[in-house]
Amino acid sequence: MAEPRTAGTATARSRRKSVDIYAPQWRNFLFVAPYLTIFATLLVFPLFWGIWLSFHKADTFSSGRFVGLDNYFRLFRDPIFMQSIWNTFYFVFLTVPALALIGLFLALCLNRRTRSAAVLRALFFSSSVLSVTIVTLIWRIVFIPDLGLLSMVYGLFGAQAPAFLADPHLAMIGIAIATVWWCIGLPMMLFLSALQQIPQDIYEAAALDNANRWQTLWSITLPSIKRTFILVIIIQIVLQFQLFGQAWLMTRGGPNNLTKPIVLYIYNTAFQRWDIGLGAAASEILFLLILIAAMAQYLVTRRKADA
Repeated sequence: MAEPRTAGTATARSRRKSVDIYAPQWRNFLFVAPYLTIFATLLVFPLFWGIWLSFHKADTFSSGRFVGLDNYFRLFRDPIFMQSIWNTFYFVFLTVPALALIGLFLALCLNRRTRSAAVLRALFFSSSVLSVTIVTLIWRIVFIPDLGLLSMVYGLFGAQAPAFLADPHLAMIGIAIATVWWCIGLPMMLFLSALQQIPQDIYEAAALDNANRWQTLWSITLPSIKRTFILVIIIQIVLQFQLFGQAWLMTRGGPNNLTKPIVLYIYNTAFQRWDIGLGAAASEILFLLILIAAMAQYLVTRRKADA
């Protein structure tokens, strides 16, 4: 009779062991459950709800009737929406390369263990903690015709300052300048972090081989931070496609809708004209544009880096 009891005891012990092995995994799930709940509530559910609304003639008080792809057809027949797509791509073209290159330049200049470098790093990063309202207020003061800081500087040389916020050809450039000044802190800090991870032994070996600064930059520094460069580009593409506050507070989308981005079009359509279905369709178009642009940039840059 001892053998069956021993076998049963061993089986019970093995079952308890398997339960003990998997139990911590379930307990760990409880720690991430609040995050997953918030993530599903604030991101996943609104994503599918927006897709559902884009196929309906909806307003603020009801979901309306199903209209299929009619909202999307209306979007692409709307010249203002097509103009907003061009404005958004133009803004991304102005800001993303500038943020990446200027951020890299600042990181290379300030990658030193000195007090002055630390102060300058804090100074350049400080603009990133400001709200969009403060940033636009500062740059509106700079761009005010005749009385602004820019007009004062041009006046010292007897010249007239360009009207950045009123000139149709310069309005988006003015918004881009304010955005680069505002957002430069994050790329700079990411590049600084990457530069500080490069082993100093490599630079010492290059110095022994009589490599100059340009050779060190092109052969050691840039290849070592290529993944960070890709990360900065992708982050900035995603962020700058969502332009809203600067355009709304500085130009209200003018003059003649030349600074109206897609997000501002969505705001005007959904929350001023109360056409929720059309606004949802425009938001889905924006989501696809961000996804395609970010993935294309990632694939192209990664292919060049691996070549």
